[in-house]
Amino acid sequence: MAQSPIRIAIAGALGRMGRQMVEAVEVDPRLALVSRFHRPGSVGEGLVSRDEALATADVVIDFTTPAASADLARFCANRGGPALVIGSTGFDDAELAGIADAAKYIAIVRSGSFSLGLNMLVGLVAQAARALDAEDWDAEIFEAHHRHKVDAPSGTALMLGKAVASGRGVELDMVARRVREGVTGSRPAGEIGFAVTRGGSIIGEHSVSFCAEGEVVTLSHSAGDRIMFARGAIAAALWVAGRSPGEYDMRDVLGFAAS
Repeated sequence: MAQSPIRIAIAGALGRMGRQMVEAVEVDPRLALVSRFHRPGSVGEGLVSRDEALATADVVIDFTTPAASADLARFCANRGGPALVIGSTGFDDAELAGIADAAKYIAIVRSGSFSLGLNMLVGLVAQAARALDAEDWDAEIFEAHHRHKVDAPSGTALMLGKAVASGRGVELDMVARRVREGVTGSRPAGEIGFAVTRGGSIIGEHSVSFCAEGEVVTLSHSAGDRIMFARGAIAAALWVAGRSPGEYDMRDVLGFAAS
């Protein structure tokens, strides 16, 4: 017997990633696009209310804003579903706590990036950080995005920072330097630096450089098309449908978490 397509609702359907997700879901035979919704008061052909969308979906794919995603997670948890794939970034501690609480009742895949290549990069960065002594190798993370991105550093840059910190056995917040300005003094050993560019239509550039006396090792990833994020989100939706409650990430989806 053929398996029924997984029913998908798209949150933020009028946004840049929302439109991309609609196109990607519509052409995937494993999925059925059952509804699209946006913020209350939005006007667009085929849009429905949030309540209508959630009533018909197995999984909601959400690339909106941190506040909207956290509220959606709470709302889905209160009604017992559907599952969520969350691609928003820039959450504060309260929003993250709200999503973690919602994950006690529904399955949620949340990631700073849904790109397979970027998630591979995260693993390689953690390996490099374990191998290269923090006393001798300074770590710098660079990211660049389009002018419309509202959070900085990007969620992916923070994922990379956490990978460096994890490889070194420290907490990122204890060693991160997100801004440099004025007379900063010499760099402390073990610091993890961030640099950010916003401009034009850059989809996404990320790199991690490990800098020592006389040599530099750089690991990087370039995004050429947002379709890569849509492919990853679809993989996450296929994986999370029917999953037990919990907060998961792309390492779980790709089978890396147990390694």
